[in-house]
Order: sequence, then C-alpha cells, then structure tokens
Amino acid sequence: MQTKQQIRQLLSTAGIRPNGHLGQHFLIDLNLMRLLVDSANIQKDDIVLEVGCGTGSLTEALAEKAGRTIAVELDRNLFEIAEKQLAKAENIEFLNTDILENKHTISQTVIHALTAARENFSGRFLLVANLPYHVASPVMMNLLTGSMIADGMVVTIQKEVAERMTAQPGSDLYGTLSIFLGANGDVETIRTLKASVFWPRPQVDSAMIRYVHRREKAEQIVNMGLFSEIVHLFMGHRRKTLSASSKLAREKLGHLADWPEIFEKCRIDPTKRPEQLTPADYVAIAKYAVNCEF
Repeated sequence: MQTKQQIRQLLSTAGIRPNGHLGQHFLIDLNLMRLLVDSANIQKDDIVLEVGCGTGSLTEALAEKAGRTIAVELDRNLFEIAEKQLAKAENIEFLNTDILENKHTISQTVIHALTAARENFSGRFLLVANLPYHVASPVMMNLLTGSMIADGMVVTIQKEVAERMTAQPGSDLYGTLSIFLGANGDVETIRTLKASVFWPRPQVDSAMIRYVHRREKAEQIVNMGLFSEIVHLFMGHRRKTLSASSKLAREKLGHLADWPEIFEKCRIDPTKRPEQLTPADYVAIAKYAVNCEF
C-alpha cells in the first residue's frame, strides 16, 4: 500500500496530476485500506475485481490475499504506473479499459478476463475497490443482474449512493438500487468516510459498503428480465398508487394478465405506493407474474 507522499511522487515523476473528471480521488488512509480488504474476507481461491486501480496501492494488498486479481484502470498513465509498480506480482492482470461497454453492460474485455480466471480459481468472485463515483451505481447493478454475478462487493462510494443502497421502503432515497440489492442479498454500511481520507479531497463524504450475495434470495427471482421491468415500471411512478401505476403497464408489460389478481395473490394492497413495497414484495409480484404471462 502507498502513502499520500508516495502516490504524489509517482504522479510527479510521470508528469501528471489527478484527473477530477475521471473521479481520481486516492484513498490515502492505510488503516481504512486494510479495513476495506479485511472486510472482504478474501481467500486464496477467490477472484477479485478492482475498478479504478490508480497507482496500484490497493491492488497490492488485494493480490496478497486473492488467487487472481483483475485490476481495471481507464487512465493510461495510471495503468502504466500500476503495472510497473507491481510487475513482479504474478497473480494480477491489469486491464487498460473502461469497465463499462455501455451503461447496461460490463466491458467484454473484463468479462473475458473473469471467465479465464474462473478456469483456475473456483472460489468467490468479489468486487473490492475504491470505486470512481461516476461508475459506481451502474457497475454494481451490472454485477447484480448481468452475465457475471458478484458473490460479494466491498467498496468505497459516495455517501449518497451508500444511503441509496441501504435505504428502506418509504424513504426518499429508496429506489431501484436498494430493491435489487435487497432482493439478491444483504447490504450494510461498514463506515462513513470523511473527505480528508482521500487525495485530492472530493467535495462530498464517502462510505464503505459491504454487500453479500445470498443464493437463497436470488433464486426466488425466476426471471431477472421481468423482475427488472416490473421494478423500473413501478418505481418510475413511485408516488402513484400501485393500481394507478399498473394501468401504465400496457405499453411495456401488456403481455401480463390482470394486475388486480396479481396484487391479490401476492397479498399486496394496490392502494400502496411503489416506494412502500419491500424487495421481497417485488420478487413476489415478478414470481407470480411469470405464471400469468399469455
């Protein structure tokens, strides 16, 4: 792991400065970095994905624990610094690419690297990272619903995103991310982080979050595509009643049968608002709706 002085020296030698547009805020509190790694409980057969590896400070600590570490860095200069710093580490693969192919898809370069790693390591697939703010939500959502499902995530993210992740039904911050996380596993805040533990200082506070995938929960979602459509439909009209929102389903979910019947069978009050339903309620609706398709 690298101190603030060491990171500044590496960047100075390369003739570069942190790029704010890419969310380059380096975690410089070594105790918090150790907490991040320890909270993931990484084992020797695990595959760890790090997004935004920067100069390789956290990467080094991850590689000491994991069977394979895949470190992704979009910035070419930082990528070259990290690769040089950890050239002797045989269990790290550095990728100079954008983590996202598009908003709804993880980069195929990253998918291929994870797939190849799976041939040699049968442990968990974990996301452990100081996530760049602008990609945090889409990256986590993709690792909940995409082709590569994460067994766990331990990340530092913007405090507001963390509050959305852990928000409860009825809260203004409760939304699709809260629902997807709650429907697939358990999420908790490990610690709130002041801006001073990063360099350069961001303008907002952050938080360290841990998500654990629960297979027994996730297996209740029998059709992820339909579940996603239902959640987005209703939460897109979160202030309306369920009954009123369901009338707008004809355009995207017109293939479903009678919505009043679905609500009745799931024992859900149609006068409630979508923001009041629990993740389990949405799972129940989607599960019953599968059997109601024409």
